[in-house]
Amino acid sequence: MAKTVDEFHVKLHINDSLIEQKLVKQELLYDFNRARPRENEKRYAQLKQLLGRVAGVNILPPFYCDFGENIFFTEGGFLNYGVTILDVAPVYIGKHVQIGPNVIISTAGHPSDLAERMQPFACGDEIHIGDNVWIGAGAIVLGGVSIGDRSIIGAGSVVTKDIPADVIAVGNP
Repeated sequence: MAKTVDEFHVKLHINDSLIEQKLVKQELLYDFNRARPRENEKRYAQLKQLLGRVAGVNILPPFYCDFGENIFFTEGGFLNYGVTILDVAPVYIGKHVQIGPNVIISTAGHPSDLAERMQPFACGDEIHIGDNVWIGAGAIVLGGVSIGDRSIIGAGSVVTKDIPADVIAVGNP
């Protein structure tokens, strides 16, 4: 069944203040992605300003996100090149999560009704990724799902529903 604006976990009214907030974060992201390879301390400092919680994660540029402040790392972890996290809603990432290149984690969603879709709202549902999860290259994780501890998401998979702990999930629904 299709969602309406009111059914999303997060509904942000798009206004000048929100646009300015996003521009500030996008400037930080721009600087992070263009820091020299040996400037690890500088890049980590930029991540601390950009993200909700960093906690020792290693992120290889380029990295892309909407706001950054809705992304929370518990402890450690690794994001390979080209990861995109669309964080209209919160994204909670557990301990020592490994995320392959070109993975997309997207909390963003849109109502199916055209009139609602045309309204100035950004909508999304939060994502929870458990401890010691591995997400393979090119996978897509959609809003509203949880991935259990120690699970593996195969390369190129699309996650549209919750994945329990200790599962290897591959393919598309």
